[in-house]
Amino acid sequence: MLGKKTDRVETIIGVNSTIKGETNVNGTLRVDGIFEGNINADWVVIGEKGKVKGDIKAKGVVIGGTVEGNINAEDAIEIRAKGRVLGDVHTKKLTIIEGGIFEGRSYMSGGDSTKVVEIQKNQQM
Repeated sequence: MLGKKTDRVETIIGVNSTIKGETNVNGTLRVDGIFEGNINADWVVIGEKGKVKGDIKAKGVVIGGTVEGNINAEDAIEIRAKGRVLGDVHTKKLTIIEGGIFEGRSYMSGGDSTKVVEIQKNQQM
């Protein structure tokens, strides 16, 4: 995981849960079920069985499941080996573990410059 900041989870969406709407979480949100809507949290962790359909705004995001939407992370995004992101990402640091899938554009910012990288559909990193 991206560090100790994601070790303390304040909110969990369980594997058998489906939630629709918008949520704001102070702290870390873990999604093991299905969330449809936008998420705003300090950190977001999506488990291997987790699925988010909507946009995520956070300091950092770890994806082990699926995200269908855009991600805006202040610090970092990590797509794990079974993770899948279908949407654009904005962050300073993007990590894609072998086997992870990313379909969209990445906007990498750091200092005074911004890099844009487009990943072709169905391309695995």
